[in-house]
Amino acid sequence: MNQYWDPHAYARDASFVSELATPVIELLNPRPGERILDLGCGNGVLSRKLMDMGCVVIGIDSSPDMVKAAVELGVDARVGDGQELAFYEEFDAVFSNAALHWMTHPDAVISGVQRALKPGGRFVGEFGGYGNIETVIRALRKALPKYGIDFYEVNPWYFPTA
Repeated sequence: MNQYWDPHAYARDASFVSELATPVIELLNPRPGERILDLGCGNGVLSRKLMDMGCVVIGIDSSPDMVKAAVELGVDARVGDGQELAFYEEFDAVFSNAALHWMTHPDAVISGVQRALKPGGRFVGEFGGYGNIETVIRALRKALPKYGIDFYEVNPWYFPTA
């Protein structure tokens, strides 16, 4: 499924996502000079925050428009698929906030993250879990067939269980 992300609408309507990321950044415990991959960097607000803490950050996002917004914040952001990471032992940490549930092939994501991390590196991610937005999913499962759309073909999310 193709996804379109409007960085201006995201900044206007979803700024709470980065505002609520403080506990995730605290868990990451970034240190000056560390190389961090921001997986699903979006508009780059959190990448920029990590850079302001002295980290060297590369952001990856599948949306060219969101990457452009991140670049405008001074982030080394690149268009890429989190399920096809091509890095090898380059990062002290991989960070992802509110993006992993958009990547529907978790095995590929985790393999790529593992390759991207230096030995002893760490991975900190926040994403929706099983049952998240269940009401929305139920409504879509009921409504989409009425329009000839198979919910399972267009479902953009992966919400795992623990």
